Amino acid sequence: MSIAQAIKELKNELPSTVKLVAVSKFHPSELIREAYDAGQRIFGESRPQELYKKTGELPSDIEWHFIGHLQTNKLKFVLPYVSLIHSVDSKRLLYEISRYAGSHNLSVRVLLEVHIATEQTKQGFSKEELFELLDEISRQTLPGVKICGLMGMASFVDDKVQIRGEFETLASLFSQIKEKYGDSLAYFTELSMGMSEDYPVAVECGSTMVRIGTRIFGARTY
Repeated sequence: MSIAQAIKELKNELPSTVKLVAVSKFHPSELIREAYDAGQRIFGESRPQELYKKTGELPSDIEWHFIGHLQTNKLKFVLPYVSLIHSVDSKRLLYEISRYAGSHNLSVRVLLEVHIATEQTKQGFSKEELFELLDEISRQTLPGVKICGLMGMASFVDDKVQIRGEFETLASLFSQIKEKYGDSLAYFTELSMGMSEDYPVAVECGSTMVRIGTRIFGARTY
């Protein structure tokens, strides 16, 4: 299946309320251009230098999302170029983003990454850490940052019941946060969950944004 065909099928399949993030990490600009020519505009990258390089090679109307683990010493390669960071996984990273954004007159949209999987290698806040952070933020301003929702990755297993349970946990957290913090999180609208293997379940559980790479681009090329 061609990249254009894959994108067309996905866009026909996904509800209009769900955004498609084409995960282009590890794929060359030529393949991203094929997806762009097929009408795709949102692309997800996970390595700062690779993202920075591609922004100079590809059309300026692409909406870049950063979806990987972000180190604080790499902010300059990411923050000026992205529309959304999916993977804010610590209080320290969030505050460093705020400091950088404030000093460079940027407004950075972020999602807070929640650990919902069984694998300990995955990043993210626990439920307790998440509410502790949001309680703190609700009592002060965080310059240069708009918290726009949550992101999570389900366990890499074949058990669809387990995957659904993890997505439902994240969706429940999303609803609890909206109810508790209300107007103090005015931009809190996005729930990023679901990848090539599990996105149909994620959509059923309320995802507003799916991150799909392999189904569009195939296996990584470098």
